[in-house]
Amino acid sequence: MRLQYSGPWPENIGFLLLPRFSMMAFFSAVEPLRIANRISGKALFTWTLFSPDGEPVTASNGMTLMADKPMGSTLALSSLAICSGFEPEMHLNRSLIAWLHRLDQADCALGGLDTGCFLLAAAELLKGERVTLHWESLPAFRERFPTLETSDELFELGERRFSCAGGAAAMDMALEVIARRHGAKLAVDVSEQLIHERLRSRSDQQRMTLARRLGTHNHRLVEVVRLMERHLEAPLSLAEVAKRSGVSSRQLQRLFEHELGSSPRHWYLQLRLMRAKRLLMETDMDVLAVGIACGFTSSSSFARAFRAHFGYSPREARG
Repeated sequence: MRLQYSGPWPENIGFLLLPRFSMMAFFSAVEPLRIANRISGKALFTWTLFSPDGEPVTASNGMTLMADKPMGSTLALSSLAICSGFEPEMHLNRSLIAWLHRLDQADCALGGLDTGCFLLAAAELLKGERVTLHWESLPAFRERFPTLETSDELFELGERRFSCAGGAAAMDMALEVIARRHGAKLAVDVSEQLIHERLRSRSDQQRMTLARRLGTHNHRLVEVVRLMERHLEAPLSLAEVAKRSGVSSRQLQRLFEHELGSSPRHWYLQLRLMRAKRLLMETDMDVLAVGIACGFTSSSSFARAFRAHFGYSPREARG
């Protein structure tokens, strides 16, 4: 789904489906293209589904889709979207890297839905590009590829690279592509068919506001939690959190207990452990490195806290 395209029509877009891919992101990308064809009465878009071996692929929801061709097939594609889910790099191999580089040399735009950009980055095909991923995966991506520029936008559309946060954001990206290729009216008509409230721009927020996620309008609590979220690798002391937030330690305790039914210490630890779990599932960082990235000073203290919270060890979190 490249930024600009001048034909020939129909535009053929490839989707590489990897085991445990996000079905939601895939369908959200394809359905707007299908509806655009129907409303316009023309074949504006076609799509080809690839799998690693040409065999059916099972998504993260347990449903299985047929593939049209095996990865590596020679086919004229305008764009190729990598559709993946949890642990994307476990599917990285020499054949995939070689195919992606051949497509790149053939002027095929490359992109990722959800976690697909992990594979493009590992294949060294994202240098100089700005990419986005699902908000849960962004911290892990930044740890794994610290030199690459990332954003928390819904999607990024460049001349040769594209990415989106997955889920419904794939629909927003597809609608933007339709608008650029065939006009805003067609994109609006497609959006209405999808009962999609409006055309969201790339800069719309991925997540609900922090206030809505916390279920509170207490601005002081929102600022405290935001402060905690910004300091997961080097956690602040609760005394420092209170000082920066302009409250006493006692007020901080009461604020969390009243609004969230939790202590500030437990809430802060939970934030760090949730970040750690995502890093374990989505990167190949060793356990100690994950612990350090989430503010633990030793693998033993990290393992104890992790097991106490989740009921299993960090190593078991990787399956």
